[in-house]
Amino acid sequence: MGFVLASTVHFSPDTIDLMSALRDSPPVPAVPRCARVVFDEAHSEAWTIRPELASSMQPSHPRDSSYALAAAILAEGDFAVEANLEGQLSPERLRDVDVLVIAHPSDPAWERTTGAGSPRFDASELAAIERFVRSGGGLIVLGETENDKYGNNLNELLSPYGLRLENETVQDYEHHHESTPSWVLGELETGAGERERGRGGDLLARVDAACFYRATTIVAPDHASVPIRAGASSTSPGAPLMAAVEHGDGRVVVLADSDLFGDDCIDELDHSELWRNVVYWSGAHRFSSSVRRHPSAAAADPAWHRLREACDELALLQADDGSIDFSSSDLGAAKRHLDAMTEAIAILAPRFPHQSAYLDAVTVDLEGWATQGFGRPDFTRALAQLRPEQHREDGIEHLVVLPMYKQNASRATCFEALIVRVPWPDWVAELEHARYQNPKFVPVELIDYTRGYDSECAVLFPETVAVRDRPVNNFGAIFCDREAERFRRVVGAAADLLGLNLPPDAACLLGSASLSRDAYVLWDLIHDRNHSHGELPFDPFMIRQRAPYWMYALEELRCDLIAFGEAGRLQGEGFAFARHVQYAILFDRLLRFPITGPRVRNYDGLGGQLLFAHLHRHGHVHWTDNRLTIEWATVAEGVAALREEVLDLYRAGIDRSKLTHWMAGHDLVATSVTPAAGSRWAAGSRRLMETEDPRAYIDLVLEDEFPLSIFYSSLKAKLTSGA
Repeated sequence: MGFVLASTVHFSPDTIDLMSALRDSPPVPAVPRCARVVFDEAHSEAWTIRPELASSMQPSHPRDSSYALAAAILAEGDFAVEANLEGQLSPERLRDVDVLVIAHPSDPAWERTTGAGSPRFDASELAAIERFVRSGGGLIVLGETENDKYGNNLNELLSPYGLRLENETVQDYEHHHESTPSWVLGELETGAGERERGRGGDLLARVDAACFYRATTIVAPDHASVPIRAGASSTSPGAPLMAAVEHGDGRVVVLADSDLFGDDCIDELDHSELWRNVVYWSGAHRFSSSVRRHPSAAAADPAWHRLREACDELALLQADDGSIDFSSSDLGAAKRHLDAMTEAIAILAPRFPHQSAYLDAVTVDLEGWATQGFGRPDFTRALAQLRPEQHREDGIEHLVVLPMYKQNASRATCFEALIVRVPWPDWVAELEHARYQNPKFVPVELIDYTRGYDSECAVLFPETVAVRDRPVNNFGAIFCDREAERFRRVVGAAADLLGLNLPPDAACLLGSASLSRDAYVLWDLIHDRNHSHGELPFDPFMIRQRAPYWMYALEELRCDLIAFGEAGRLQGEGFAFARHVQYAILFDRLLRFPITGPRVRNYDGLGGQLLFAHLHRHGHVHWTDNRLTIEWATVAEGVAALREEVLDLYRAGIDRSKLTHWMAGHDLVATSVTPAAGSRWAAGSRRLMETEDPRAYIDLVLEDEFPLSIFYSSLKAKLTSGA
């Protein structure tokens, strides 16, 4: 079942002219689905997700019986949506369901209903639903005013979770909506410690107001989260209007009114955001369930194990430049390891027919290295034949055997062997072809690898391979699964420690290996191509020039800020998955980059510091009462404003000298991030004279020119200590 909704944008598309973008851009691909939501319509519910049935139930006003818009919001996100039209809710029916929605079952004497079945669930259904929740399912129950009269047994359904719908109608003559006292405005629990935050997800993220139209109240157990209560001036002061509990591996949310998510009301106040939060929070287990990786026949082959072992043993004999010094190493052992490698490669080659030219070249280069006395290796021939960018097919595997150093790891050159798999789903291929052409970009997953990749390295770049001259630059491989794992681990821990107001869909991203991996694939695709797009000084990668490290920080940040904006544009055009890219960029930059890696010229860390400080300085991020709060309504505007500052720096850079451009970059960073005491580059301390080659001034840069703030140094210490 498919649905279309005009817009469910989470992040503002900031400064983009969205209507112009819609006219000029190719259509977005289909959104990947991760979970299934089933609306029960087999128990005489007062709501349906089928527009044609709503028209039959309420011919004069179908919207008063329709949850079609609620279903559409989910269907254009991560959910497949369907209705349970008839039959029992048996274990078999619930087997592939992730979230079950039960919206106000009623005897037809009181409501226009779906007309199917009894409003009462029989004993076997009650038992099946409880098992479904206990094993990880999400259950959403929507009650109604004067609950007892409708002839349902929702309280029997809710009793295993300690929840109960009362039989009353709340009124509030002081805090109500549109001059109707029975349309009560809920009191949101926003005080410190009064609602869930952190990795578990904040049910009230982006929610500032919600109206309950003729609502009853809820009895909830002490361990329940009660995000919304009746106000102090109501007839039921402080009574829960919404309650959420965990039960086994699953979650249950009950609301005291069903109208707030109907077609008539879901666009009122913040109801659509509350609805989205409720469903993602309920279905969190499905997103965090371990994803079975398809087994690799190559990685299970004994020849691979021999190759991996021989590479590891040979690496122990190599000097830092990759050569072997036989004054201290055994020539016979080196030859045995090399022979074992070539033999294993020959056995494995039929498993990688698309790499035949490369594997032949590897063997030739290995033999040439031995013939020339195991000096500094030169694998120019093999590197030229390694062409993973020519085989971007979903699930295809590549065997890589090369002498290299690892980025973010040891700078010593040694032999490594990898089996990697390419994730390249159709929607990624479509976006790359239609919008973000990047023929050298290759996302990969690490299937198995030699000892040297037990490190922080998350890339495979040609410039790390041992060659005699400048390496060919055919591809750039990003280990998106490794990046995603670090993101989930570090950001999840930081979110808990900081009490972050994490939206439930972002919490699902942090819990999902597949969602986070795919978010990194799209992030890296857009980021990588932007290194060579835009109004840039020469050599934007800055690989072959020496520059102060904050210039590298600004370049990486520039590409991330552009990627964030592009993801907002995609989301605004209907590709809802792109919001996960925005979350990944925001949280990785704010919560992981600044506190990981060494403090010696940490340019990625500095980019994160700058983004945080900019957002904090302009009120988009708050650190209050030892909790981190993001203003979700405005944070995209803050990101866009920093992007414009960086782009202005680049735009003016072509008219500046190199030295003045570097100084302007330092000034931009220093606007938000305080330079180190004793800095000789800070605006008031510079004693720099214009020169044609200013590289000597780089020696004046302190190793930690922009130290961590108190916030980050404390966060790093607490995360490191496990506090």
